[in-house]
Amino acid sequence: MQIVLIASDHAGFETKEFIKNSLEIQGYTLKDYGTFSNESMDYPDVVHPLVGEINAGKYAKGIILCGSGNGVNMVANKYPHVRSALCWTKEIASLARKHNDANVVALPARFVDKQIALEIVMVFLTTDFEGERHINRVKKIAANE
Repeated sequence: MQIVLIASDHAGFETKEFIKNSLEIQGYTLKDYGTFSNESMDYPDVVHPLVGEINAGKYAKGIILCGSGNGVNMVANKYPHVRSALCWTKEIASLARKHNDANVVALPARFVDKQIALEIVMVFLTTDFEGERHINRVKKIAANE
């Protein structure tokens, strides 16, 4: 199994820990970028290092969380080889993988309960990109470098 990267701010900490523990029980290996408590912190401090490694091709997939999911998602999508999808249902996560080849899932920890967040992550991790007609669209996502 591949290594999955994970990070959150203070608002997503408890959900991150729940997801991390659940995935480890299932045999996944996770690389945790923090945060490591409920103490207030700035989400870019943990998201930049995580998505930097995905952008460089060192790792394939990441999970990021904050209160709304928006902040972490905005940071992640600054990187040309990162396609982060803000997901609050399993269906959105499935389409993000199938049609957009999302390599990062952003979760709104204050708006989905822990079990739903885990289900979204499982769909994200186990759904393949469909390719075909979506390939050209995905190639057009990154800004000209």
